[in-house]
Amino acid sequence: MTCLINCQDLEKSFGEQNLFSGVSFTVHPGDRIGLVGPNGSGKSTLLRIMAGLDEPDHGTIITKRHLHIGYLPQSETFTPGTDCAGILSQELHSHALDPAEQQVRIHSLLNRAGFTDPHQPVDNLSGGWQKRLAVCKALVGHPDVLLLDEPTNHLDLEGILWLEKLLLAQADFVPAAWIVVSHDRCFLENTTTRIIEINRVFAGGCLQVKGCYSDFLLKKQETLSIQQEREERLKNRLRRENEWLSRGPKARTSKARYRIREARQLQEDLATLAARNRENQLPGIAFSATGRKTRKLLVATKISKRFGRKQLFSGLDLVLTPGSRLGLLGRNGCGKSTLMQILAAAGGDGPKPDSGSIRLAEGVRIVSFDQRRSRLDSRLTLARALAPEGDSVVYRGRAVHLVSWANRFLFRPDQLETPVGRLSGGEQARILIARLMLRPADILLLDEPTNDLDIPALQVLEESLLDFPGALVLVTHDRFLLDRICDRVLGFDGGGGTDFFSDYSQWLRSLRDNDGTKGEKPGHGKKRRTNEKRPGKLSYLDQREYDQMEERILAAEEEEKRLQNRLLDPDIMADQARLQDHWQRLEAIQQEIERLYNRWQELEEKKNQLS
Repeated sequence: MTCLINCQDLEKSFGEQNLFSGVSFTVHPGDRIGLVGPNGSGKSTLLRIMAGLDEPDHGTIITKRHLHIGYLPQSETFTPGTDCAGILSQELHSHALDPAEQQVRIHSLLNRAGFTDPHQPVDNLSGGWQKRLAVCKALVGHPDVLLLDEPTNHLDLEGILWLEKLLLAQADFVPAAWIVVSHDRCFLENTTTRIIEINRVFAGGCLQVKGCYSDFLLKKQETLSIQQEREERLKNRLRRENEWLSRGPKARTSKARYRIREARQLQEDLATLAARNRENQLPGIAFSATGRKTRKLLVATKISKRFGRKQLFSGLDLVLTPGSRLGLLGRNGCGKSTLMQILAAAGGDGPKPDSGSIRLAEGVRIVSFDQRRSRLDSRLTLARALAPEGDSVVYRGRAVHLVSWANRFLFRPDQLETPVGRLSGGEQARILIARLMLRPADILLLDEPTNDLDIPALQVLEESLLDFPGALVLVTHDRFLLDRICDRVLGFDGGGGTDFFSDYSQWLRSLRDNDGTKGEKPGHGKKRRTNEKRPGKLSYLDQREYDQMEERILAAEEEEKRLQNRLLDPDIMADQARLQDHWQRLEAIQQEIERLYNRWQELEEKKNQLS
């Protein structure tokens, strides 16, 4: 099989900190590689090395001749004053493409990304739409290999699903292989065929597993168990050798000298293996609870909120009891964070609902996590941020030393004097979570606590939330966390309607089913469809549409190819009016193809559900 990239024995350090060493792997056509590892393990640095933006301290990278590598950084800075099409045009400036081909690539990608106006100024785009534009920029040059560094950052759930669909599409802009750094475990599960974890816990500095993320988890657990068993075997062997060495000079002289050398080697091997195994030990933490026995902690009745002309939610009833875990789902700007702020202010100062009422049980304590992280003073050191009063904190009635407390949240002792402003977003999130742990709560309100957290920190947070006996309200784009933690979800439809669902998947199906039913609440749409549904098979019109769908798609794709070929005709390229007319027709047929595929999928799912 053709090798696109061959990485051998790569090593990189920053100052005295070694990021990784001995990392070796290859990239072949068809590879969909997920690159994971703890914060600080060098994932982003490795991508930069592969993109040619940085150099390894040791090792080699060999690439296929004329290989074109695309790179999506964690954050992209666009030239102020430019528009979306202009950004992609700048990216294609170095490519030897005729103007018509450039326009086809630019408008086709922007259309797939959902941009209705290709000339929209980038200054007016939200963080999520800037991320979509950055993805388009990385793809517009049709790279052979694409390197994606945290592509789901700033994307809402709709944006993440769009990105998954884009990467898995059968299209000419999709690269032959890609490597993605992500902490989104569902995204990794859905898009990858191989996982590589960079971690000092593994021999050789990394673990490679062919398969999806769930396959990787099984293999990782097996590998770590084998390492742990090997450590126990080495301990037993070393104990026997030490017993022999302690028997006295007479016994030692009667034995071969290699036994002494072997014992010393055993000590070194055991120390190395034990150090690696300790790297895998995640600290245990738990949110403090008040132990309240009241059944109803908070009761919201018919609450509504409007922002300007936009109705965020209306007529919402909500009851929080000990042990309840509620997730909030919806597009950015639909009202999730506003509802969290209203709940946090219940019984005190802060935003109130426009109508309805919120009643709290007596003495209920509400603790909230602010996704804006505005409560952190960037001038403080990590030590003072974790323990403002001294060298220890009081956790569940017991004093815990600062170093031990920092270790619980995966901080090293040498980081304690680092200013908060120099820490990563994930590290700052861990500080806020550490503060929450010290505050007894009946209700926890967590607004995007997982932003920037690496997978080990996510695992620690998950276990802590599962053990929390109070009520929890969670806003997150991490589908894995939602499914594992929440026993129900509240979905926002973006038009003021809300409805409760058992899990994320049911909410997503409801969105697809209600596509096009503007202004309806999900529950209303489901009820009407239940009355109209004909059990066992599609309706006559749906079945007829389903039977004709493949033929219609093939015809539309033939028309797309014909128009693309016409755009390359020198006569049409020389005539601006005809070129514009053909481009508009091409854009329209591409939108129609997209609509047909989506409709085909809807009918297929509906048919499967009925059968």
